[in-house]
Amino acid sequence: MTLFERHVAKRLLKGFVLFIGSLIIFFIVLHWVEYSDDFLDGGATVAEVFTVFYPSYIPEIIRLTSPLALFLSCIYVTGTLAQELQLIALQTSGVSLYRLMRPYVLVGTAVTIFMFGFNGWVVPRTNEVVVRYENEYLPHGNESTDVSEMHRQNDPRTILSVGYYDRDRKRAHDVSLQRFNEHSHLVSRLDAERMEWIDSLKTWRMETVVRRSFHDSRMTEEPISSVDTTLQIYPRDLARSQNDVAAMTIPVARNYLAALRRAGVGNLERPLVAYYNKFAYPFANLILILIGVPLAAVRRRGGQAIRFAIGLLTAFVYLAVQKLTEPFGYAGALPPSLTAWLPHVAFAVVAIIILWRTRK
Repeated sequence: MTLFERHVAKRLLKGFVLFIGSLIIFFIVLHWVEYSDDFLDGGATVAEVFTVFYPSYIPEIIRLTSPLALFLSCIYVTGTLAQELQLIALQTSGVSLYRLMRPYVLVGTAVTIFMFGFNGWVVPRTNEVVVRYENEYLPHGNESTDVSEMHRQNDPRTILSVGYYDRDRKRAHDVSLQRFNEHSHLVSRLDAERMEWIDSLKTWRMETVVRRSFHDSRMTEEPISSVDTTLQIYPRDLARSQNDVAAMTIPVARNYLAALRRAGVGNLERPLVAYYNKFAYPFANLILILIGVPLAAVRRRGGQAIRFAIGLLTAFVYLAVQKLTEPFGYAGALPPSLTAWLPHVAFAVVAIIILWRTRK
């Protein structure tokens, strides 16, 4: 890298850190103003919220705001160079816009790679604390899916049915474990009033059980006080929070979704969108850089204020499109993978068009 490119890259990273810090403070203040009553009414102390919850929430804020922070830094640095006529001087001397963009692309690529690892492995671990606090103290935290009248496939020949599942106690009620033969005929069935997860043994304990066996046209019954059984279905497979995947690393989320598919769980669109977003969202850092440089490189009346206004509008539209497409993925109108990647592909095309139309 040349001296000028190192200078630009250094200023870009400094601006990125500054904007990230400002956005972290803004988000924490906004979140506290909105949810302070819920935290305090739920029994959390102010010291606990600010020493445990918000430090764990900061990585999630960085994940969400890194594209915006990098974009604003790009607008500021490029706009300053344009106002000082440094860009015009370089272009007049024969340096193309593409050449000038090299330090921006290198920084954008580095941030994208870093955020992919950060989003995929660091943020999920801190989100475990965030999700736990939200489930405990915030009114929307306990939202979950499939807590009653559930049917899960344990293996190709075994189906588990649950009348109601208590997520907090890891206890299922009105349980039936049905086994079928290769001809899909019912051969045995365990009916239990309760089934509780034994964490030390990693097994389910069924209580007040009746074992029914079917042979030809005969049925035999055997009452059993309790029985321990090992299943491929775990507590998290029975009651799923909407934020489960957010608190999982990429490998764990992949295995979790595969287990849900094997268990025959439906309505997986929301967790699948969240899973594919772990791969797609980091690319917003690079794409917004490609949009920001040509937008800010053109001198405009009003100087930096106009550039920031245009930049904020562009970033807002970009992030809004992502949020607007997600409900289509949740409803199944779009495949989850397409839902996650569509906004980024669309704005990558926008970046190419802007670059093509900007004076080189």
